[in-house]
Amino acid sequence: MSESKVANAEMLAKVKTQAGFIAALDQSGGSTPKALKLYGVEENEYANDSEMFDMVHQMRTRIVTSSAFNGERILGAILFENTLDRDIAGKSSAHFLWQEKNVVPFLKVDKGLNNEANGVQLMKDMPELDALLDKAVQQNVFGTKMRSVIKLANQQGIADVVAQQFTIGKQILAKGLVPIIEPEVDINSAEKSAAEIILKAELIKQLDALSSDQQVMLKLTLPNTDNFYVECVNHPNVLKVVALSGGYTRIDANQKVAENPGMIASFSRALTEGLSAKQSNAEFDRALDAAIESIYLASKT
Repeated sequence: MSESKVANAEMLAKVKTQAGFIAALDQSGGSTPKALKLYGVEENEYANDSEMFDMVHQMRTRIVTSSAFNGERILGAILFENTLDRDIAGKSSAHFLWQEKNVVPFLKVDKGLNNEANGVQLMKDMPELDALLDKAVQQNVFGTKMRSVIKLANQQGIADVVAQQFTIGKQILAKGLVPIIEPEVDINSAEKSAAEIILKAELIKQLDALSSDQQVMLKLTLPNTDNFYVECVNHPNVLKVVALSGGYTRIDANQKVAENPGMIASFSRALTEGLSAKQSNAEFDRALDAAIESIYLASKT
């Protein structure tokens, strides 16, 4: 068996069996200034996109090279393409995560969202997806992530979101990668509970249509009803169901994860909450360790 196939098998076993959570380090484009601001870096501290991406890479490098960040509590980390193209401590970012930290690398592949229609935002077209997936395979990336957004309990809109996710998911599966399908339900939607009922039915329909050898992961908004997605957690075609924090504070998000057995966290902003560019390395490591421990414990339930 080739080295890459051995690594892939080890990654699969880790995601399938080990306790832990997935760190989402995939802010891109429009979300990067906000992520940097929360980290204590103001927009006047960089002059253009190139400098902005340099700074966010410095932030991510500080996170993943910290002694607190390792595969004992973290199953995987989601990167975006700009990070995949960069090095950390002399290795490609994906190789550093797996080879040095025993953390499974995932790649965000969507190119953002279309304008809202039928109460949802579908993903923009991805004409260069095959080339991006080939690059991911070459770097021993295990899986991908792509996000859509659901604002209203619109049957047609939600069906369109899920159908698009699974159509592209099959393209990703064909490359030997595991897709994380993320149809986010807006936590501020007045129709959140009703939207979740429609979403679950559409997810089950698409999961039931997969062949027995096709496994996907789901990244879902924490539901209004505890244990709501148990059918998805237990579905034979689902490797893992992970939860996005979606705007909840880390305390609230952790509580909601703990109330949904079988779901684990995949937090972005809630993971980096309390981290600052102005902290000393010791302060930073302590804050990150406390965040990781709290998310890990919530995900173990």
